[in-house]
This record gives sequence, structure tokens and C-alpha cells, in this order.
Amino acid sequence: MTAPASAPACAPTRRAPRPRPRADALRNRERIVTAAREMFVEYGSEAPLDEIARRAGIGNATLYRHFPDRYALVHDVVLSVMARVADCAERIAVEESAAEHPDPFAALCRFVHIAADERIGALCPMLSDAFDRDCPDLDAQRERLEGLVEGLMERARAAGRLRGDVAAGDLMMVLSQLTRQLPDTGCLNLDRFTHRHLQLFLDGLAAPARSVLPGSAATLEELRRAAP
Repeated sequence: MTAPASAPACAPTRRAPRPRPRADALRNRERIVTAAREMFVEYGSEAPLDEIARRAGIGNATLYRHFPDRYALVHDVVLSVMARVADCAERIAVEESAAEHPDPFAALCRFVHIAADERIGALCPMLSDAFDRDCPDLDAQRERLEGLVEGLMERARAAGRLRGDVAAGDLMMVLSQLTRQLPDTGCLNLDRFTHRHLQLFLDGLAAPARSVLPGSAATLEELRRAAP
């Protein structure tokens, strides 16, 4: 998902605090974000706002009361996806630590498959120069997510289950690529292959390694530096 380079994508973080919304307003906002996430996955960030409103079951005026422009909506969708994926990683880490027979690599695999269902490829707008880099809420969720993923990987590595020549950047990059819509493809319903191909990737992460990987591991810091 990309947005025009002139878009003030993080404008919502600079607005004055608003009064606490009513319960029905919160439900409408959640429906809008859910519908937008689905539409952005299917059609990209330029999906028609009136179609997002229709899918959410609300009127256009209600959508614009919550999100004055497309960039505010994209911002909240990205933030929502990151928070949900981070919550998933945190829950899995707690459950794995409390298990009678912990299996850190199985926990990592479980996280990857659940994160795929959250369509983490929706995070891609953060890598675009359309997004203002001064986004405290996005930065906080990104750092939380990255720390949790690195924690899952470190536990699997310490248990001897994860090969030592991969980093969190490798995992997140593949996960993002496999959960994005392929542009200009004639193949329909590619989603049915996502978990199959993720499992092939995860099998390749398991120790002992069966090959020597070319190049060096992709770290999260390197991915951030490489972003436009």
C-alpha cells in the first residue's frame, strides 16, 4: 500500500485530544478500520472510500467524521494491524513460557501463521516516504512488535531449534512479501497458498541448517535504513 508523497500521513498524531467517544461511535470506528483493512488488502490504499463505508455498513458522512481524509484512515489501519500482531506475539510468548514442555520453535511458527492471517503486509505504507517519520504511535508499536519477534526468535535460537544465520529482518520481510497482493497477476485466490509457502520458509529456518545462506542476515535496522 502506498499513498501520494505529499500526504501528511501522520497528521492524526498532531491533533488536539478529543472527548471520549460514545460506544456506538467506537463500534463504527472499529467497523470502518476493519472494512478499510480488507479493502486495502484487496485493492491497495487507493480503494474508494465510499466502498469502504458501504462495506462497513455506515454512511459516507460517518466515515468522514471519524477520518477526515484517506491518510488518517491508512494511519489507523497500519496502527491497528501492528497492535494486533504485537498482541499475538506477546500472547504466544507468555503461553510458550508457561507450557509444561516448551517448544520455542513451534511458538515462533505459530506466531508467523497467525500474523499472516492478520495480513501484516498492510504495514508496507510505513516503508514509503509518503509517511512522515515523526509518528510516535507508529514508532512505539513498531518497536514493541520488533522486540517481541526478536524475543521469540532468540528463545528458539537458544534452544537449538532456529538456525543461527537468520535475523528478525529475514522473517519479517518474507512474512510481509507473502501477505501482500501481487500486482498485475492473472492468478486468482493466491491466498490459499500463503500458509503452504510460509511453512516451506519456516522449515528452512529450522536447525540444523541444511545449507549455507548467501550474503548476510537482514536485520530490522538495515531494513529501516534501506526504506525510502
